[in-house]
Parts: sequence; C-alpha cells; structure tokens
Amino acid sequence: MLKTITLAEAQIQVDEWIKTIGVRYFNELTNLGILMEEVGELSRIMVRKYGEQSNKSSDTHKELSDEMADVLWVLLCLANQTGVNLTDALQRNFEKKTQRDANRHVLNEKLHEPKQNSNNLQ
Repeated sequence: MLKTITLAEAQIQVDEWIKTIGVRYFNELTNLGILMEEVGELSRIMVRKYGEQSNKSSDTHKELSDEMADVLWVLLCLANQTGVNLTDALQRNFEKKTQRDANRHVLNEKLHEPKQNSNNLQ
C-alpha cells in the first residue's frame, strides 16, 4: 500500500528528485509549456474515455491516473520554482470559493435540472 503524502511533502519530494536525479529544474516558461502538454495528454484520455471520441491504438496503454500525476508533478515543480506553498494556496482557495459561492451553486437552477441528451431534444 502506498503511503499518503501531503502537498507539502510532495513539494519537498519533487524538489529532492529534481536536484538529485533531474539535475535541475527546467526554467519556468519551459515548465509552463510542459504543463500545457501534460494537460493536453490528460484531455486526450478524458475525451476518449468519457466523451464521444474513439480510442486510437496509441491510447490503449495510457492510464488516466498517470496523466493526472504528470500534471500534478509539473504543477509542483512550478510551485517550487515560484515560491508558492500549495498547501497555503489551496486553503486560501477553499476560503475564497466558500465565501464567494456560498449560495451560488445551490441557487443555480441548471444544477438541479435533470441532464438531457442533446440528441433527444425535439
């Protein structure tokens, strides 16, 4: 069984890996480009698994969890490079969303309507 780690621990482990095995961080703009590539790979798997696109033979061995982990890895790199503590940032983000959206989603009628398939609309 894998050990659960916190965001703070993940940031430290990524930093240690980069400095020992990865040699050094790519610069921030390179990592931003890599993040976009990884999000694109995640998107490709999602639209084939949950959307209407069919799989290609090159997609058959791709794991959704691995693609998500790749996105997280590069995000952790960027956080380390820019001095962002993701634990603190995520906590502030929860507080912001809780205050801003306290009633927004509850009052959104679109979230309470049954889903309809666009092909079934007359």
